[in-house]
Amino acid sequence: MQKLPLSSMEKLLKKSGAIRVSESAKKELLINLIRKIENITPKAQDFAEHSNRKTIKKQDIKITLDF
Repeated sequence: MQKLPLSSMEKLLKKSGAIRVSESAKKELLINLIRKIENITPKAQDFAEHSNRKTIKKQDIKITLDF
């Protein structure tokens, strides 16, 4: 899996109110986001397949996050 750049993690943290962000904080956020995505994806795929689709849509992600 291709990783997101750490600069994106810094932008997310700063947008959420952080003034300064350490490299370790950026890396930790990246690790946790990847884990979350890996957890969400199979569930969203199940919802897509249940709707006779191969493509995961926004609604599949929303339903998964509501569970």
